[in-house]
Amino acid sequence: MAGLLAGYGIAIPVGAVGAHLVAVAARSPWRTGAGAALGIAAADGVYAVLAVLGGAALVPLLAPVATPLRWVSAAVLVILAAHSTRAAVRAYRAGPQSTEAPPPAPRRAFLTFLGITILNPMTIVYFTALVLGGQTTTGATEATVFVTAAFVASASWQLLLATGGTLLGHLVTGPRGRLTTALASGVLIVALAVGLVV
Repeated sequence: MAGLLAGYGIAIPVGAVGAHLVAVAARSPWRTGAGAALGIAAADGVYAVLAVLGGAALVPLLAPVATPLRWVSAAVLVILAAHSTRAAVRAYRAGPQSTEAPPPAPRRAFLTFLGITILNPMTIVYFTALVLGGQTTTGATEATVFVTAAFVASASWQLLLATGGTLLGHLVTGPRGRLTTALASGVLIVALAVGLVV
């Protein structure tokens, strides 16, 4: 139960990565969105493992690099938002005859979102605080159940976001609708990325 609550606790607040997930899922097949969602959940799972194995020792090591990691994460998100927006504007200007760039493969989406999420040091601080706060026990079985439950909770929420993005993409199929959602998504991602460092 603690693992499920921890997984949902870190996953449900939709930040810049969640907004980017929805945007990617809206213009890609569901498999690509699912790959991206599982990349986020895998990063949460990795951080849950690290927190259970040695969270107390990792916090002091991460503290000096937390600010640079936040800046790198924000920069990556801004670059992704700019790339996505530019591609949407080009496709709109080219008209209905244009062929949009193919969506990323599920594996590439997985790796991209895994990397973006790993850059967020607050995730390990979150899981470490839960582990040190006594919400799990120290036994191997309990630790395994905690990590598995945290991953399952995160994965289920991220897959829900990806499915919502895919459904949105099916509803907004016209050139103007796609451009509008891409621009809105880009602005939202940039705003949330700025919030990481302000």
